[in-house]
Amino acid sequence: MSLRQFRIQALAGAILLVLAATYLLKLGADIRAAREPSQLPSQYGQTMLFLAAGFGLVPALIGAFWGAPLIARELESGTHRLVWNQSVSRRRWLAVKLAVLALASTAVAGTLSALLTWAAAPVDQVAGDRFSALLFGARVVAPIGYAAFGFTFGAVTGLLVRRTLPAMAMVFLAVIAVQFAVPNLLRPHYLPAERATVSMSADAINQARSLGSITGKPVVGGLQIPDAWVTDTSALLTPEGRQLSDAAFNECLDNAPKTGASGRFGDTAVCLGKLNLHVELTYQPNRRFWPFQWIELALYLGLSTLLAVVGLWRVQRRVS
Repeated sequence: MSLRQFRIQALAGAILLVLAATYLLKLGADIRAAREPSQLPSQYGQTMLFLAAGFGLVPALIGAFWGAPLIARELESGTHRLVWNQSVSRRRWLAVKLAVLALASTAVAGTLSALLTWAAAPVDQVAGDRFSALLFGARVVAPIGYAAFGFTFGAVTGLLVRRTLPAMAMVFLAVIAVQFAVPNLLRPHYLPAERATVSMSADAINQARSLGSITGKPVVGGLQIPDAWVTDTSALLTPEGRQLSDAAFNECLDNAPKTGASGRFGDTAVCLGKLNLHVELTYQPNRRFWPFQWIELALYLGLSTLLAVVGLWRVQRRVS
């Protein structure tokens, strides 16, 4: 019964999976045919970011189009009563639906992730930035957990809301919000971060991506450590460990002596470099990529299990 009701969604998913697999196989072959591997990040960097962003939508789409209508549609139409009147318990009815379609969801996500991981492997090896928020979520095992969570969250939300379209909209937005929150709020803290002190010479400042903030604070952004994911950067600090004053920082920004210096921040970098500043960085080394993948998979599978338990309790107690 569950498979018959799911045939339209399954067909659509199969078609999209075949199209995506064809593209990723071709992309992987093109990448491996490149004559200069060192140029791969510049050639394919934007493509990898685009694909990773697309992967970020997959759990939301699974939740909205596979999960949310699964129960809500039956509750709206009243077809669930027909099944229950045939001596099928509510919990068994829901458990079968969740198990069958969660397996389908994770199979699709796992297949896409495996193909993209294979296609992008040469680029990742040269770039060394798989820990970035977007790319991490589109590689190896973590997407399996995202798909399980998206589907289960969608199904349980449909069970609670009991209306298909509102449930679909709520699930799509909520799953995207979770996908944004976890990399920024939880992922940096899966394991204790390592720390480093970096001297802010003029050359080091010119290697940053940004300087200052909309509030005028003495901050520097985009600093990197080789083979690591920088999770936090302190404000610019004086040799005594105090935060550089806003006045001194703005003086270098607005009235730096003209030296004709080159680089991204030119005379401003020279001015700040003379102040003997430093920053404190916290980071996660790239060798923790696989442990973080397994931690995130376990996190999402745990959330999925908890949601399923809530759904099984709810369908037995409240749904009529």
